[in-house]
Amino acid sequence: MKHNQIVAFGVVAAMGLGLAACGQKSTSNKASQTLNVTLPDEPATVDPNTAYDTNSASMILQTMEGLYKYDQHNKLVPGVATKVVKPTNHGKTYTFTLRRDAKWSNGDPVTAQDFVTSFRRTVDPKTKAQFASVYQYFKNFNAVQKGKLSPTKLGVKALGPHKLQVQLTRAVPYFNDLAASKYLPLDTKVVKKYGLKYGTNANHAVYDGPYKLTGWTGTNSSWRYVKNPDYYNAGKVKMKRVNVTVAKDQNTGVNLFKSDKVQETTVTGQYVRENKNDPQMKTHLLGRINYLYFNNQKKLTNSTNLRQAMSYIIDRRQLTQNVLQDGSKPALSAVPLGDQTNPATGQDMAKEVGNLLPHNVKKAKQYWQAYLKEIGKKKVTLNLLTDDTDEDKHVGQYIQSAAEKALKGLNVQVTSLPHAQHVSRDFAGNFEMNLTGWSTNWLDASDFLGLARDDNSVNFTHWKDAKFDQLAHQADNLTGESRYKKLVAADQRLMAVKGYVPLYQPSEAKLISKKIGGLNYSLLNEAQYQYAYWK
Repeated sequence: MKHNQIVAFGVVAAMGLGLAACGQKSTSNKASQTLNVTLPDEPATVDPNTAYDTNSASMILQTMEGLYKYDQHNKLVPGVATKVVKPTNHGKTYTFTLRRDAKWSNGDPVTAQDFVTSFRRTVDPKTKAQFASVYQYFKNFNAVQKGKLSPTKLGVKALGPHKLQVQLTRAVPYFNDLAASKYLPLDTKVVKKYGLKYGTNANHAVYDGPYKLTGWTGTNSSWRYVKNPDYYNAGKVKMKRVNVTVAKDQNTGVNLFKSDKVQETTVTGQYVRENKNDPQMKTHLLGRINYLYFNNQKKLTNSTNLRQAMSYIIDRRQLTQNVLQDGSKPALSAVPLGDQTNPATGQDMAKEVGNLLPHNVKKAKQYWQAYLKEIGKKKVTLNLLTDDTDEDKHVGQYIQSAAEKALKGLNVQVTSLPHAQHVSRDFAGNFEMNLTGWSTNWLDASDFLGLARDDNSVNFTHWKDAKFDQLAHQADNLTGESRYKKLVAADQRLMAVKGYVPLYQPSEAKLISKKIGGLNYSLLNEAQYQYAYWK
């Protein structure tokens, strides 16, 4: 999810410390002014090896840099690596030369060994990294994850202080995006010093990106990004300081913005619906799909008939246009708009595959009757788990209303929980129906389709389908148009049997002060504050 996290999308805010001075008008030059922003919720860690939530990913985005990075126009460019390299050995070997002027915020040089340390630490089963699977095509990954080989056998090695080599088992079309977002280094010396405490607060980590993190205790709701003087490109970082405040309440974030105490904040739901013409509100689609999941380890929800009935009962156009009203788009299949293109034609896969998720009440009722016959009941009560955000509550209420109205004998109980508790229940498998979502770190359909694979550690539905798995595995071993066709076939199979039920592709809305420039967003990325400036 962004950066890849399982999270139910929502807005957040709580007054943080240090805001009293945030909105004061400065009489000094613009370069010395502080940018003030909000984040939807508290992050869990600044350790890139173990981060699993979007809020931690946001903090890491501002303070860390990998082999590659994204420029102010969200184009991929060299980061710690001196250039974007072409792989050899049929796309399976990458050899990087690292910048000699790349440094950590404590003055240590960023070395090839720092990347090796980080990669090995992520895949080490002792680390229990939720997203170790981003290394799944590194040589010996599976054996390392299963404890059959030492992490030192992973397909990465330092050929010298500034020379790094990666060995893959197959060509990976989206490798460059991972090199920019997930394959981040760690200062070997500092990781050894702090061990399991690494990244648990600002003082137990160091940073090789444009900013240093300061003031974060690991539990508080405000902190700062301070310009990192050891960053090799520090001369081009215009915003010297960024104050961050968690805003869990929509009104809090909006009021801070309107009083000029913050210059960027996220808004959703009713505010977006009522302020569509505000010139300071900017919206953009996310590389994300929000889903309805069913727990296939529970008797009442382990049913194709149930999944089909619930999918057909949902009018996704009504959901996005009348309930959300924030620019979100109806899901057409398992793959969002803009995520994958046909290598032969350049056509968007989502549009080319077409709408595999139609609204059809008649079919929904037929599948529902088949479900009741299957379980031998006339009435069923099912629980729907959601985040306690404005957006999730509205979506949950819509599903509850639409399902109970059309499916005779169904009672849907909605349980809305704080985000952290919701995620905990995801991982524990403690749900029947679950409103959740997935944000990607790279533009390739395999990420979204992979959520349904039997071998994926974040397949929280525990759904299995031999035909789907076969298509997904076949795509792994192909390239170009042949691979694309297998991905399309996997998408079609997944939607034919509804391994999970995609609902919509969210849009994110931001209030951005007209005084600020350089805040650009994409399907993959939040704004990078290193490119921000006061107008």
